[in-house]
Amino acid sequence: MTSSLHKNTQLSTQLVHADYKTNPEHGAMHKPIHTSVQYGFNKVEDLIGVFQGTVKGGFNYARQGTPTTAALEARITQMESGHGSIVFSTGMAAITALMLTLLKTGDHIVVSRYVFGNTNSLMGTLRDLGIQVSMVDATQVAEVGNALQANTKMVFVETIANPGTQIPDLEDIGELCKQLGLLYVIDNTVASVAVFKPIQVGASLVINSLTKTVGGHGVALGGSVTDTGLFDWSVYPNIFEAYRQGDAKAWGLQQIRKKGLRDMGASLSSEQAHAIAVGSETMALRVKQSSDSALALAQFLEKHPKVVKVNYPMLPSHPQYEIAKKLFKQGSWLLSFELKDTPTGLAFINHLQIPIAATGLADTRSLIIPVAPTILWEAGAQARANMGIGDGLIRFSVGLEDTNDLLADFEQALAKV
Repeated sequence: MTSSLHKNTQLSTQLVHADYKTNPEHGAMHKPIHTSVQYGFNKVEDLIGVFQGTVKGGFNYARQGTPTTAALEARITQMESGHGSIVFSTGMAAITALMLTLLKTGDHIVVSRYVFGNTNSLMGTLRDLGIQVSMVDATQVAEVGNALQANTKMVFVETIANPGTQIPDLEDIGELCKQLGLLYVIDNTVASVAVFKPIQVGASLVINSLTKTVGGHGVALGGSVTDTGLFDWSVYPNIFEAYRQGDAKAWGLQQIRKKGLRDMGASLSSEQAHAIAVGSETMALRVKQSSDSALALAQFLEKHPKVVKVNYPMLPSHPQYEIAKKLFKQGSWLLSFELKDTPTGLAFINHLQIPIAATGLADTRSLIIPVAPTILWEAGAQARANMGIGDGLIRFSVGLEDTNDLLADFEQALAKV
């Protein structure tokens, strides 16, 4: 039996066999859960080597990683076709660690104005720390280009915006960042590699909230940063001198792991890492089912007389449909919509029998939430307007229920408002 899979195997095959092909202990089919905080060595020289980075594959303290989290990092790196990955306790922890370790006071970044509410809030924190932030319409590469300054270090976008589903001009922004030597960071949480690989458009770093599409069952929090290997860290001015050693491809992640994980401490536990790894094995199948249902629901809603607007990438009416059709394998599980009579939105949600009124995304169960009075309430009316979020917008995260059951449920609920 070979120890590795053929390089052309498909995503589901890769994920199902990711653990076993690394020869886990005692012939286990899954990487075991390692709960030890400390790691001992027979020779103190080996302990010193782990601290100094001359001994590879060793562990010294669980805050920086365990064999279980390392296995998850390897799994994520493989699925992203990347150079390396680091896992964190949440997706927001991953974004925050990346920003605080790679940026300094006086730096400037360009960010899509459609980013997730908590990411938007983080931008306010960065401003308070002296980092300049320009929020732009990233669906137009010209808007990104016009915002660039001499001190710009990074461009940050989401593949599919939550909840508006706007798609950046991914390819052209990637080309722009490549030409100017800028870090290109893509949060691929909503899409996942089952829909799109950011390395295709030149992403430097890829963010995933592992809680959502990758884990997929709503039972474990987690986040990750993946280095695609495309960025030249040797020319990035914010790498600490102590980390400018060895292969330059490793410098960025090493700084994030040391400064973001070791020093800031947002570590993923082995138990959560194991749950995410097992959940990821069905990711491609889950995304296929939920994307098929999401498209059917989007098409149904777009034709319904009580619905005024539907946001879903695979609808020809979507402003970035051509980008989605070119780059995406499918449309993902996220859609949003508005009823013509906005005040009836809450009643409509209450009439639904299958979806659960809850925050969160990419669960096995369908989840629904009114956006303005909940997840973007704190942002305020002006910020919501800038993001294209109407007061009546409803976000729907499509689960694994039968498509016809969901369609029937939506039909009966709409009939009652």
